[in-house]
Amino acid sequence: MALKRDIVTSAIGIIVLTLICGILYPLVITGISQVAFPGNADGQLVYVGGKLVGSKIIGQNFTLQVIKNGKAVLDKNGNPVTIPDPRYFQIRPSATVPPANAASTAFSNLGPNNVATEQAIAANIKAYLQLEGPHNPGLTAANVPVDAANTSASGIDPDISVANARIQANRIAAVRHLPLSTVKRLISQYTSGRGLGFSGEPGVNVLELNLALDRLTGAHA
Repeated sequence: MALKRDIVTSAIGIIVLTLICGILYPLVITGISQVAFPGNADGQLVYVGGKLVGSKIIGQNFTLQVIKNGKAVLDKNGNPVTIPDPRYFQIRPSATVPPANAASTAFSNLGPNNVATEQAIAANIKAYLQLEGPHNPGLTAANVPVDAANTSASGIDPDISVANARIQANRIAAVRHLPLSTVKRLISQYTSGRGLGFSGEPGVNVLELNLALDRLTGAHA
């Protein structure tokens, strides 16, 4: 009899807690968030002309597909091989597969003294110098911002540092035939401050900045 009572009590407890914690609580929190913070609750999605182009809080690549003999070049995993689109600001390196894959956020999980980490950082710096060096005479590995050399914890960080953006500004100005002062003004416009005024570092939202560039020049990604 006692065992039966315990089973019934446990079953009731499971049902009640499931209803409260698994259904009622999520519905209440979702309802409150939709009323109080609809944009944040929906992922801060960004639309252009009614078309979804991304999210303010999810980084994405701005790239060009590599085409050879009229066909897209694929890597060993069957993913298209891409190169950075020189018309756009680029996000920081990503450890996801493929890079900036919002469906599979990840970081390298390797120690700072790991050989693979050193090789990855060296490769990121080399790629950065190849892209930005021609437009920034005298740029060396020592001047490459940390966020251009290291991946973020999520692999989809939407922001880059102000220092990173200012270096990229020279390329953007040259490729888009814009005054450098205009590009720098846009960088300032889309730079957010420290969290709560003291936490972290100022960041530049890459998606918003690139969309602003397109509006300014009449181009599109």
